[in-house]
Amino acid sequence: MKVGIVREGKIKSDFRVPLTPKQCRYLQELYGNLQIFVQPSQERCFSDEEYQSQGIPLTENLGECDLLLGVKEVPISMLLPNKTYLFFSHTIKKQPYNRELLRAILQQKIRLVDYECLHDEEGKRVIAFGRWAGIVGAHNAILTWGRRSREFHLKPMHECRDWDEAQTYYQNLPISNIKLVVTGEGRVANGATEVLDLMKIKRISPQAFLEKNFSEPVYTQLTVKEMYGKQGEASFDANHYYQHPEQYVSRFDPYTDTANIMLNGIYWDQRIPVFFTKEDMKRQDFTIEVIADVTCDIAPNSSIPSTLRASSITDPIYGYDPLLEQETKPFQNHCIDVMAVDNLPNELPRDASQDFGNQLISKVWSELNQTNSQMIYEATIAVDGDLNQPYEYLRDYVS
Repeated sequence: MKVGIVREGKIKSDFRVPLTPKQCRYLQELYGNLQIFVQPSQERCFSDEEYQSQGIPLTENLGECDLLLGVKEVPISMLLPNKTYLFFSHTIKKQPYNRELLRAILQQKIRLVDYECLHDEEGKRVIAFGRWAGIVGAHNAILTWGRRSREFHLKPMHECRDWDEAQTYYQNLPISNIKLVVTGEGRVANGATEVLDLMKIKRISPQAFLEKNFSEPVYTQLTVKEMYGKQGEASFDANHYYQHPEQYVSRFDPYTDTANIMLNGIYWDQRIPVFFTKEDMKRQDFTIEVIADVTCDIAPNSSIPSTLRASSITDPIYGYDPLLEQETKPFQNHCIDVMAVDNLPNELPRDASQDFGNQLISKVWSELNQTNSQMIYEATIAVDGDLNQPYEYLRDYVS
């Protein structure tokens, strides 16, 4: 097999890689018939020279490769017909901004395997950058609070050499007695709580969060059963919820007049109730002043109505005026500050890439070498110019 690592081509550059130089060398030594080639790039977190030092050749032309690996969406102009690609396509929610990309993939008879759709036998994702999105998201949430309150200045994560350096700034942060609520219990949310624990922000139960006052900074983490419920029913059936989320209502309301910071780290689609509405955000008792929306679904198709757009790594925060329902300058008393960077792991690209590559090697690579892998089949969105059967629901999207 010949494998090519493509140069990231999105306009908003991404510095991550699917495989580090040492991981490429490891795979070639493990599989004697494997050759890996890398497109040159001046922006990767691992330089061209680092790949060459591990014996991985650079080439602009990947036309001879069987499998092409990227991270973010490959621009239409860079696609090679009749190839197999692995990358995050961001099409499975019918994202309008990638409709033309999927159409082009079908027209060019490309086989598209989406990292986001790779699951084990229990239906759990096997490969993701989620932990790093949560880590950087929590760092940025506290950074935003420090700027808003003018209590402290936390060094931006992207200015740190790596995760080890970032952690050195977490000791003795002068954080006031804030209350922070984290949504979700997956990779993203758990990555976020990892940071909050390192900052010595005390973890408490949802009940204590709602009922007690504290003289120190605290946070709570909400599972789906604490955020959603059936009208008039106290019990919660998780299996039923995941199958029919449209039958449930949000129970998040008590946290909107208790929390100062919200960190949103849970998967959301349009069948799921929103946490709160624009009208809710106008209330005098709406106490949330900072929203770190790691999920970053853009309004109106989002669970957070103030996420009007994705922000950037270098300019991560914008203000939302709830009365005018529009974006404004951040750090104003009457407004809510929104952190909505959509490629957070890119702030720690070397750490995130190393972790991602390890997952790719341990969980996916052997499946790529099988002719009838169920995992790969279920993650294949397009093949031979048509949608794969599990993705028939995208037919109206591409038509």
